[in-house]
Amino acid sequence: QVQLVESGGGLVQPGGSLRLSCAASGSIFGINHMAWYRQAPGKERELVAIMSSSGITSYADSLKGRFTISRDNAKNTVYLQMNSLKVEDTAVYYCNVVLFPSADKYWGQGTQVTVSS
Repeated sequence: QVQLVESGGGLVQPGGSLRLSCAASGSIFGINHMAWYRQAPGKERELVAIMSSSGITSYADSLKGRFTISRDNAKNTVYLQMNSLKVEDTAVYYCNVVLFPSADKYWGQGTQVTVSS
C-alpha cells in the first residue's frame, strides 16, 4: 500500500505564493509520473502540472509561468510552487502518482488553497 501526504495549502491574498508538498511512502519500487490536479467548487478535476521520472514537465496552458512542479526522487516527494496567485486558483489541490512498474495510481487526500483578499 502507498500513502500520499500533502501539505502547504492555506489562505493567501491575490498575488501571493504558496508551495505545496506531497510525500509518498509505503510499498514503492519506483515512481513514474508525479502530478498535481485541482478541483474548484462545481467544476471538474483538472490537471495542473505533471512531471515524469526523467524530469519532463507539462503544465495547463493557463498556468504556465506562474506554477512550477518539481520533485525529489530520493524523498519520493513532489512540489508545486505557485506564484502570482489569483482568486480563480482557489481549489482543492490533489497530488497523483503513477508507480513503476505496476502503473498503479494513487491520490493524495487533497489540500485546500484559498486565494482571497
